[in-house]
Amino acid sequence: MKLVNIIEQGKEQAAILDNDSILLIEDINTKYLTNWSTTIWDLIQYKELRHLETWYAHNKFGMNSSFPLLHLQGRKTAPIISNPSKLLGIGFNYAASEEKLKDYNRAIDPVSFLKPATAIIGPDDSIRIPKQSYKTTAEAELAVVIGETCKDIEPDEAINVIAGYTSAIDVTAADIHAANHRYLMRAKSFDTFCSIGSEFITKESISNVKSLQVRTLLNGKVQHENTVSNMIYDIAYCVSFFSKVMTLHPGDIILTGTPGPAVIEDGDCIECHIEGMLPLKNKVKDMKKVPQQI
Repeated sequence: MKLVNIIEQGKEQAAILDNDSILLIEDINTKYLTNWSTTIWDLIQYKELRHLETWYAHNKFGMNSSFPLLHLQGRKTAPIISNPSKLLGIGFNYAASEEKLKDYNRAIDPVSFLKPATAIIGPDDSIRIPKQSYKTTAEAELAVVIGETCKDIEPDEAINVIAGYTSAIDVTAADIHAANHRYLMRAKSFDTFCSIGSEFITKESISNVKSLQVRTLLNGKVQHENTVSNMIYDIAYCVSFFSKVMTLHPGDIILTGTPGPAVIEDGDCIECHIEGMLPLKNKVKDMKKVPQQI
C-alpha cells in the first residue's frame, strides 16, 4: 500500500495513493464508518498500517464510482513525518558495483550521524544554502521508517520493526565538513538540510527492496545512480546498528546512504528518484544572494 501526505483544508491528511488518484482516509472513515487515523504519523504510532492495508485490499474493488476519488497532481504535499524523535543517517554506504563490495571491511562501524527535525522540509520546499557554506552538496537516499519500539535487535530481526520506506535528499555543507571531520554534525544540521518525501510505501508493498535503483538528479540530469543491493551496510544492518546505540521508536527515520552527491547552487533543482516512488524535488536558494532586509 502506498500512502501520501497532502495538505487539505489547511491540515495534513493521509491518503491512499493509487496511480495518480488518492482516497483521503478521512473520506473512507465517513463513507464506511471506519475509524482509521488520518495522518501517516498516527497510522504508524498506533500500529494501524497492516490492518488498513488488509482492509483496503478487501474493499478497494467494491468501492463504487460515487466514492470521492481525487487527483494528486497540483496538490500541496508534505513530508510523511516532520517531527520524528530521531533522524539518523549512514554515510559512504554504496560500493561502486557488486564486485567491489568484497573490498570493504564490515567489522568497522559505518559512518553515522544525527540530523535535527528542524532540518526537515518536504517536496517543492527550498533548500537554503547557509551564509557559512560556499560548497554545499545534496544527495538522493532511500529512507527507512521504523514502526516498532526496539532496542538491541539483530539484523535478522530488523524487518519486523520496519514500517516502510520513503525518499529523501540529504544535504551537507561539504566545505565545513572538509575543513575538519569533527564538524560533521554541524555540516549536516542546518535548517532545510533534509528533504523527506510525501509518499510512504509499506514494507509489504516492496517485494525486493535490494533491487531498487536510487538516482541523484541535478537540473534534470542523472549525476549518480546505484542499486540498494550494493549497500556496504545493508538496511537490516543499519537498523540493528542504531538499535544497539539507542532505542528506536515508531516514526524514526534512517537515511541509508547515497549513490553520490551533487554540488548545488542558487537556482538549481535537486531530485531523488527511486523506482516505484514519486520523484522528490527541491529548488535551491543561496542565502548569501538574498538581499538583507533593513
